[in-house]
Amino acid sequence: MTSSLPLNVLAFIFGACIGSFLNVCIYRIPAAVSIVHPGSSCPHCKTMISFYDNIPIVSYLVLMGKCRHCKAPIALRYPFVEFLTGILAVACMVAFGPTLHGVLNFFFIATLIVVTFIDLDHRIIPDVITLPGIPVFFLFSFAIPTISWLDSIIGILVGGGCLFSVAWIYHAITGRDGMGGGDIKLLAMMGAVMGWEGILFTIFAASAVGTVVGLATMIKSSKGMRLAIPFGPFLALGGILYLFFGTAIIRWYIHLLR
Repeated sequence: MTSSLPLNVLAFIFGACIGSFLNVCIYRIPAAVSIVHPGSSCPHCKTMISFYDNIPIVSYLVLMGKCRHCKAPIALRYPFVEFLTGILAVACMVAFGPTLHGVLNFFFIATLIVVTFIDLDHRIIPDVITLPGIPVFFLFSFAIPTISWLDSIIGILVGGGCLFSVAWIYHAITGRDGMGGGDIKLLAMMGAVMGWEGILFTIFAASAVGTVVGLATMIKSSKGMRLAIPFGPFLALGGILYLFFGTAIIRWYIHLLR
């Protein structure tokens, strides 16, 4: 499915604005602070940020990456998340068109973005996101054409069950926790959207990418095998890959086996 340039531009602007809100969620949810009130402020001088200094991407460029008042540097993370969310909004527009299916998939992706950066920063995946996300995304199955409500339930059970089994076996063998409960709940939430086939693809893709990144990181680090790497971002990446390319990749892989 394709879309026109004006629609893609509007999708990017919309996505970047949502990305600005995601930055708030990423910063405030782990701190158990309201994501609605108060408004955004500089983390250094605590000055409230005016609306004209809070325009996604544009304000960062105009201010040259510094607070207007105290001149403290603004983390590059903020415009990056806005840009990333904008690009993924365009990807949803191109892949699914201006449809409810596309909007719901974008909402799902936005949730994965928040989970990814919180996990990178704090090594946690908040229950306040995943536990409500399971029933919310289950309801998606009644509104999107690619999954039935039964497939969604099976996806939830397979998603949570697979990682729970891996975590239980690892703990039984080593006596240590190798995977947090947040990953289990995250994959259950993802299963509500993608079904069991999407879960298997996600686990495979996340494990493959995670292994490569993990080995490269351990080689550069002095901690070696003791290095803890969050798995949530890799699960999120695997899920996003499945949404856009999963069917094509699975067909290509089956063709290779013939």
